[in-house]
Amino acid sequence: MNIVLLGYGKMGKLIGELAEARGHQIIARIDLGNQGLLNSLDPKTIDVAIEFSQPEAALENIRWAITHGIPVLSGTTGWLARVSEIEALTLQHQGTFFYASNFSIGVNVFFKVNELLAKLMNETKGYQVALEEIHHTEKKDAPSGTAITLAEGILKQYSKLKTWNLVGETPNSPSSLPITSKRIDPAPGTHRIHYTSGIDDLEIIHTAHSRQGFAMGAIQVAEWIMGKKGVLSMDDYLSF
Repeated sequence: MNIVLLGYGKMGKLIGELAEARGHQIIARIDLGNQGLLNSLDPKTIDVAIEFSQPEAALENIRWAITHGIPVLSGTTGWLARVSEIEALTLQHQGTFFYASNFSIGVNVFFKVNELLAKLMNETKGYQVALEEIHHTEKKDAPSGTAITLAEGILKQYSKLKTWNLVGETPNSPSSLPITSKRIDPAPGTHRIHYTSGIDDLEIIHTAHSRQGFAMGAIQVAEWIMGKKGVLSMDDYLSF
């Protein structure tokens, strides 16, 4: 594949290295300092765009790819209040847009385990649930996109809760799932769901050891979306 990297921070660099090791070619590496380069690229030479930038840049990066007929996958978090615009644009241009808050295969299995556990705990009285996420200090958004996906999975199954709140920024309430966000170097990502009662505690944890799982997952998805159209997600990719 011929790939354009939209965002060239730590994730973009790792994706580039792993993609080249798999025999793919990086056509361009776009970051804040050279965004004007996009205007000189020939879309016909690009098979896919992989977008891991910053929240303030993601919307325009993805918009550029879709309007130029380039399939695009994004793992940038913190901009999803406007994702409906991108979904509508994708359908308008009959394009391809794939979004995931986390491309790690292990994390996406963890999402499914989380929902199953929430469904089981919904039928069990006396427990309170909380969520904690830990990332490196360079991560700007809080809670993480992965934590929000986990929270949404819990809320879907756990009828006692109606919303989530970020501890320290918004008030706790009996109907709200508390999320604690910590920024500690060099943590690439830990997510913990904790159910507690007077009798016992129960928790599930996913701990990433490096960014490699996220990066390789993105490359595998980029290979998979070739020839596909529409708005896609990890549920489509992991259709088991």
